[in-house]
Amino acid sequence: MKLVRLALILLMLMPLGCASSPPTNPSSQATTDSTTRSAPIATRVVALTPITADIIHRMDSTKLVGIPGSQLLDQNTALQDLPRVSEGRTQPNLEKIVALEPDLVIGANGFHDQVLAKLQSLGVETLTTELNSWRSLEDLTRNLAATIQADPDPLLQSYQQCLPTQPALPETSTLVLVSRQPLLSPNEASWSGDLLTQYGVVNVVAELQGQSPIQGYVTLSPEKVLQINPNILILVNIEGENIDEFKSEPFWKDLKAVQNNKVYVLEYYGFVNAGSVEAITQACTQLQQIYGAK
Repeated sequence: MKLVRLALILLMLMPLGCASSPPTNPSSQATTDSTTRSAPIATRVVALTPITADIIHRMDSTKLVGIPGSQLLDQNTALQDLPRVSEGRTQPNLEKIVALEPDLVIGANGFHDQVLAKLQSLGVETLTTELNSWRSLEDLTRNLAATIQADPDPLLQSYQQCLPTQPALPETSTLVLVSRQPLLSPNEASWSGDLLTQYGVVNVVAELQGQSPIQGYVTLSPEKVLQINPNILILVNIEGENIDEFKSEPFWKDLKAVQNNKVYVLEYYGFVNAGSVEAITQACTQLQQIYGAK
């Protein structure tokens, strides 16, 4: 049972978005960066991740012809008529994608590898993305803008409004726990870890490296959590996980953050998985409230 739970957690933490590699096509390999590219302009795009679908739609909705099934996208009425090529964390339906006759399909590194490879074999151009930092979100936006010949500046400017102009207040030593079994915490190589860095927050595991099976996260023992004893504790609300179970851990009542009522809950989308532009904005708003950053 623990192995199944771990597998589900790792699947949830698999980065979906950002840090893009150039579009690839068996007959036309693109080698340029996000500012200059030789590949044709994409006019029919299928996005396999919510964040890329959201970005494309915000820059030029006419270019988006297919999206993943996602609760984040379902909340956007402007997207309700677009075909869904997948549901939740399941693999996309290859036949549905091909039927849309896309000239570009955007997927996530490590999660959509097989379907992207099959599409490439059919002559469909693909773009692989990966989440790891705020800068990669900006780079992805510029790359997608160049791909569909759109102006990225309005969206990039909206990103900047999420970030503080002043650093967080002192005494911000923070531990983020995204799961209880095992105790996983994001270091600086993750989306959430880098987001904390943008706010000037002291992430107590930022530079730690561990044996976690997913890059950007370290596995902690209860003894290590108590040794770290942060001023602020952030728990992540992940579907299927009960945050209240953390209170049963032997270290819980001895943590300074618990004793001083400095325990906060942030949503999975926006803080751990970029999810959508709106989800990112909401996560930033929460961080501003927690740390007094402006």
